[in-house]
Amino acid sequence: MLRAVSREIGGSALARSALAGELPAWYGATLRSASDWKAAASQVALEFTGRQWLNELLPALTPSGEAEARLRGAAAEGGLVVTGGQQPGLFGGPLYVLHKALTVLEFANALSALTGRTVAPIFWAATDDADFAEASHVSIVRQGRLVRLSMLQQGHAGHAMAQVPLGDLRPELAALEEACGPGADRRVIDLVHSSYRDGSSVGDAYVALLRSLLEPLGIAVLDAAHSAVRAAGHATIVGALERSGDIAAALKHRSQEILESGYHAQVADVPNLSLVFETLRDGSRRRVPIRDAGDVARSAPAAQLGPNVLLRPIMERQILPTVTYVGGAAEVAYFAQVSAAAAAMGLATPRISPRWSGTLIDTGVEEILRRLGATIDDFADPHAIEGRVAREGVSANVKVAIQGLRDAVAASAEVLRSDAQTSDALTRSVGTMQAGVEHRLQRLERRYAAAIKQAGSAELDEVTEARASLYPDRAPQERVLSFVPFLARDMNGVIDAVRELSKAHVADVISGG
Repeated sequence: MLRAVSREIGGSALARSALAGELPAWYGATLRSASDWKAAASQVALEFTGRQWLNELLPALTPSGEAEARLRGAAAEGGLVVTGGQQPGLFGGPLYVLHKALTVLEFANALSALTGRTVAPIFWAATDDADFAEASHVSIVRQGRLVRLSMLQQGHAGHAMAQVPLGDLRPELAALEEACGPGADRRVIDLVHSSYRDGSSVGDAYVALLRSLLEPLGIAVLDAAHSAVRAAGHATIVGALERSGDIAAALKHRSQEILESGYHAQVADVPNLSLVFETLRDGSRRRVPIRDAGDVARSAPAAQLGPNVLLRPIMERQILPTVTYVGGAAEVAYFAQVSAAAAAMGLATPRISPRWSGTLIDTGVEEILRRLGATIDDFADPHAIEGRVAREGVSANVKVAIQGLRDAVAASAEVLRSDAQTSDALTRSVGTMQAGVEHRLQRLERRYAAAIKQAGSAELDEVTEARASLYPDRAPQERVLSFVPFLARDMNGVIDAVRELSKAHVADVISGG
């Protein structure tokens, strides 16, 4: 069994201010009621009247089952979509990928009920991303310890993940399966094996696994590196090249506004480069220089051009009837810059809404928390819980002896202070002595606790195990741990728990809470 607990999405000061609705000039007016959301949805639907957006993107979606039904319903009925996405990660990436996808689903469900239109959830798999360092790893908890799984780069530096081969992952697959436990659901493990097979690319494996897990829930997965996406977004890409100078000026101005308002821009400004990537003959990518933008816009075929992180939401909003994009704190932050680029292009500003954020606690960790009398937040501090457990592990005899010394000094100090020969100066000296002894006693207590930490104990082993699950690498669980072992232990329980809390989160967002 498993319990899910919501947590604040956190992020930078810019993200927090944006989510609080304090930055309408950069994010647009906050939608604070059902009527606001209905009006926004109607506007998007109107823009896409008569558009064959699904036909254009169908090869990049290849949906099946419930996911296909929702997409076709949305396309046929003047419906809409809610999107969210992520670049590839090993074995599907960390837990927040699952959290984001399920928030997209619950947002689509809520807006469908609200508007009376079919709203389809789409997960944008950013297989055109070239950040191998981000895509190459994920962590698991094995035998109570945090283990990082990584794959070696098979050449192809700077290539999109759709082109980078996986290499031999048999040791990593074996470690992942061990982390799932002896009673693991073979269906989940088999899906991972069938997706991450020899001959696949990093991007293809990622898309295959996500489709096998998400499509039965009604969530379609779009392969961003597919030529159909490039073709559908070509006009937007060309527009970004043609107006690259205006966009650069707008982004420079926005970055300065962000800085002057006391924030930091999420995406660093790179002078003289457009927001468009071009795939070169060797398969590597380069940011198109502004000086070359006109020539590239006229001559490069659609398949060779793609958006960077700031242009991607703008292009998506142009090719899909997206009511809102669902993102994490970092994405919320960089949408302050997205709006500046969209305005410079004369295009609609994409809307972003926060995903659900939370922690999954299995029964083993739940029991450790109970025995330690600890909470999830206790593990956010890298030393506090270990120090507390170590102090509590000091023997009763040592504690009594140290307290006896403390009491004896206090009693003797009181005698000295009350003696007729003790002047004000001597009273201060007595106080200094007592404070010095107290400092040394506290230092002695810490040394006993440190010795216990060094020697180890069953309780400290439990702290290590709980930390590996709750705050691995001193980061929230959802940013580090693979979602696969959680699904393999209790797939329905995990999905139901996250969906329930995501549904409440979405309702809160829609109501402006």
